[in-house]
Amino acid sequence: MTGPLAGVRVVEITSVVLGPWAAQILGDLGADVIKIEPPAGDTTRNIGPARNTGMGSMFLGANRNKRSVVLDLKQPAGQAAALKLAAGADVFLHNLRPAAAQRLGLGYEAVRAANPTIIYCGTYGYRAEGPYADYPAYDDIIQAKSSVPVLHNMAQGVPNYMPSVVADKTTSLAVVYAINAALFHRERSGQGQAVEVPMFEAMVAFMMPEHLFGQSFEPPLTNAGYVRVLSPHRKPQATKDGFIAVLPHTDAHWRYFLGVAGHQAVLDDERFTDVAKRTQFIDDLYEQLADIIAERTTAEWLALLDPEILPFTALNTPDELIDDPQLAATGFWQQVDHPSEGRLRIPDQPIGFSESPDGYRRHAPRLGEQSIEVLREAGLDDGEIDALLSQGITIDGSS
Repeated sequence: MTGPLAGVRVVEITSVVLGPWAAQILGDLGADVIKIEPPAGDTTRNIGPARNTGMGSMFLGANRNKRSVVLDLKQPAGQAAALKLAAGADVFLHNLRPAAAQRLGLGYEAVRAANPTIIYCGTYGYRAEGPYADYPAYDDIIQAKSSVPVLHNMAQGVPNYMPSVVADKTTSLAVVYAINAALFHRERSGQGQAVEVPMFEAMVAFMMPEHLFGQSFEPPLTNAGYVRVLSPHRKPQATKDGFIAVLPHTDAHWRYFLGVAGHQAVLDDERFTDVAKRTQFIDDLYEQLADIIAERTTAEWLALLDPEILPFTALNTPDELIDDPQLAATGFWQQVDHPSEGRLRIPDQPIGFSESPDGYRRHAPRLGEQSIEVLREAGLDDGEIDALLSQGITIDGSS
């Protein structure tokens, strides 16, 4: 095994995107990830295009480098088996609400009793001690709660969500760094611990470094909201025949851009002489930028501007990302052969390690594909496994 987390075992009881994508990253980094699924499977198994039932594109995108074990956690024998898996793990990750985890006998105290040094990570909607603790949470709801649609309305005049499950994935990244920090603490101290990663608080923490703005001070100097990002003119600029993204930001950027565009006089305006003033009058500046970009075609701008001097680019569609020269040169898109799903395209991890390379080791599993092997590793004998099979608590999906 390779990867900086080689030798770490993660037991995962999660579904949709938040937990599965976080666990996939841990698997990409070398961890042995055991995914516990209900008899019906993770709900995302049937979302998106598929060659076979239960292996939809959304599931494939968040569940590689894992082994699938089916356990009906509503049954005491399923709960007992899950605790046996936890006893041999380093990390126990779930996205059950705290009350639900307790009802299933899988709260922190129960798991710690099975494994005193476990890193027990719960990720769910809201911090457990707050008034929202028992509220269900999905990406759209957390985006709304953390002000994303309102900020979009401030910028574009209509409330909207980001066209990505950004709250789920932002929280996934918080899960990954929290678990790694807890593992590092255990390495130093020998102590396991409970880790909480709530979506709402994670998303507010993600949104507010720039948008806290005047509310950074007490009393506030201005309202919250970073004015440059909220300018209605901050968007891809229209050329004569298309669009381009141009972002002069520093003094050097503006001097270069306005020089090659033939509009040097813009910087003579007192509103635009330095970054503080440009931020204050950003709407006026971006209006002038839009007028300048509209003077030429996209091809003319691409030929005129130097990307090593000025941040600018043509716009990629999602399909065009497949053939992007940078991604092609760095091998970002990989093609792998899945035993039941055929040839698949997968994205690489964006990070790289010189001494402990990460990457693809296991295909996204069929439902219950490794149930028997993992339960045997946990110490269950054939009779116990046969009992779980006969009661429908697990399934053998290996064939």
